[in-house]
Amino acid sequence: MTIQAGQPARIEGLKVMNFRALRNVEFKDLKPLTVLLGPNGSGKSTVFDVFAFLAECFESGLRRAWDRRGRAHELRTRGVQDAVTIEIKYRERPRTPLITYHLSVTEMNGAPVVSREWLRWKRQPYGAPFYFLEYQKGQGRAVSGELPDEEEERVEIPLSSPDLLAVNALGQFKGHPRVAALRNFIMGWHVSYLSVDDTRRQPEAGPQERLSRTGDNVANVIQYLAEGHPDHLERIFQALRERVPQVERILADIMPDGRLLLQIKDAPFSRPVLARFASDGTLKMLAYLVLLYDPNPPPFIGIEEPENYLHPRLLLTLAEECRGASERTQLLVTTHSPFFLDALRPEEVRVLWRDENGYTRVRRAADLPGVSEFMDEGAQLGDLWMEGQFGVGDPLIRQGGPTNLSQFERVTGSTR
Repeated sequence: MTIQAGQPARIEGLKVMNFRALRNVEFKDLKPLTVLLGPNGSGKSTVFDVFAFLAECFESGLRRAWDRRGRAHELRTRGVQDAVTIEIKYRERPRTPLITYHLSVTEMNGAPVVSREWLRWKRQPYGAPFYFLEYQKGQGRAVSGELPDEEEERVEIPLSSPDLLAVNALGQFKGHPRVAALRNFIMGWHVSYLSVDDTRRQPEAGPQERLSRTGDNVANVIQYLAEGHPDHLERIFQALRERVPQVERILADIMPDGRLLLQIKDAPFSRPVLARFASDGTLKMLAYLVLLYDPNPPPFIGIEEPENYLHPRLLLTLAEECRGASERTQLLVTTHSPFFLDALRPEEVRVLWRDENGYTRVRRAADLPGVSEFMDEGAQLGDLWMEGQFGVGDPLIRQGGPTNLSQFERVTGSTR
């Protein structure tokens, strides 16, 4: 078996323990497009932050990502002393072995420590999974090679500090291609914290390939697309015109002082409008389309509450754009919008709520009683949610918890 280039890696499962309200939450069978639905405080943003935390650990180090979130006092589930644990299951390509990455972090003397980190896979349909990287507090071993297996030698490679991630360290060496593939995968994630105010900025001129997490370089990306991918830029303009008909063109012009000036040309007028005077919704839709139409998209994209600043009628088509982009990348979206839900399938939606102990719980919409039957009769997910047919996710009832939990558990056979 060889690992071929082509389609991006896909996350199939996520398990989180002791991360704020995520005391013990598991997502199985994640789709290329997965949408988190639930009331305020249900844990959607916390799940979103799990991906941001992991990406920051690889980009700027565990200590900085840990400190930014208030250390163990704020990050770890209240009343719990166990390690914060994140576990992702993914495939590098379709039909390649399922790989599991496990990271557990605890705290000693106010500083984070990697209490356990491992990588494992099962290359054959039989036998136990093989751990080809295992570390605790900076000490451990790894198996090198393109296809590490139990017959190869485990080499002890100590790290210089217990707060270093072994995958991040060893992934920089050619001798560990599977570890490097995971490192590159996570470092390529785009967890968006898009700010409309940031899109109005006038950055220094110069093409940039990838939209930043806040969108403050959207003018640079448009410059990049205009110079190297004009066909993609025209597709973005066409998609934007379909949603904001008066927009004729987006301009990114270099000013005498070397900054980029983003302007929006409306069809009825001869002179373009400066981006800082354009509508919030137009700028936000532009930034989303730039992200989704990226010629070389990130392998994973997180979008939080796309409905903010956008007209409700635009959300259905934005959801469709997300599904189209999911053929080339994987998307995780949080939302409250029934209009966005109307474009989705029950297996793509996870409903979150907090139980009586304050911990987040999650269910697939497809597993909720009656949802699939209603959908078969032509109902839409957004209507079912607003009408209370989910039995969960109502912000006015038990913090959004199910009104028919006992019935739900009888139907699904689940108590978690």
